[in-house]
Amino acid sequence: MTVITVNTAKDRLTREQRRTLAETLTDAVLVPEIGQFVPAARTGFQVHFVEREPDMMAIGGRLLADVPGLDVMVIDVAVMDADWRQEVRTQVVERVLAALADACGLDQPAPAWWVNFRVIDEGSWGSSGGVLSVLSLLDSGVFTEEKAHAILTALAV
Repeated sequence: MTVITVNTAKDRLTREQRRTLAETLTDAVLVPEIGQFVPAARTGFQVHFVEREPDMMAIGGRLLADVPGLDVMVIDVAVMDADWRQEVRTQVVERVLAALADACGLDQPAPAWWVNFRVIDEGSWGSSGGVLSVLSLLDSGVFTEEKAHAILTALAV
């Protein structure tokens, strides 16, 4: 289970850009998380787009409404505890920023686009009336053998 929240100024992204990002941001995290691209695994991902008026966001102590043209986004990636070594986290952050730049038609991400990567501790994620565990997903067939082993090692199982 993964939730990606994209926080932007109102009207920063078009509907078509959000449509593209719903898929590309999912895949930006999915591939490093399970070790391969499996479209069926997308069902465990949610992407939320949150827009705020420019006078409801600030950077450097100044409201965006007072600094026209500044491109600010904060992307929060919340994932279940698993194999999130630093190199995997780095890969996710870089892939998320690249997907954003591509969807926005830019050569590179804007300097004020920030990504937060959060791991939800094992036993702290719930759905369908109960607590979920990445361990119960390892037999689903979407994880590579190497990734499943890395998850078991990371969780000291």
